[in-house]
Amino acid sequence: MIGVIDTDGECAEWAFPAEPGAVRTARHAVRGTLRSWGLESVGDVTVLLVSELVTNSLRYASGPIGVRLVRRYPAAGTPAEGLVLLVEVSDPLPDPPRERVATTEDEGGRGLHLVAVSAQRWGTRHGKSGKTVWFELALPGE
Repeated sequence: MIGVIDTDGECAEWAFPAEPGAVRTARHAVRGTLRSWGLESVGDVTVLLVSELVTNSLRYASGPIGVRLVRRYPAAGTPAEGLVLLVEVSDPLPDPPRERVATTEDEGGRGLHLVAVSAQRWGTRHGKSGKTVWFELALPGE
């Protein structure tokens, strides 16, 4: 079951157990939050990318998976203007993910590539325990 950590204003955050149903539950939670914020226009791409990153966390990590959405202004010095949606997926595994080129025969290996081509910016950062993969999406009309 989802543990909602914070849903104050323009931020929503959840912790999911590292169980097979986490991907489906994360998609549902993210889509519902985006709908309540009036951001259906970025719903499909956000849900797809969250699904990929949560799947990666499930595949390689054994602890809880955090998902955080923040509607905010972009960081100073970045090319983005207006509001952006920052999405973060965290897990306790310290190793950063590596983008790889998947062949037509591979069943996986496309998640980070999808993030890289869909987001205006993305990256990883280390935390006190584990890592966070994040991406930003421009909010149309903002």
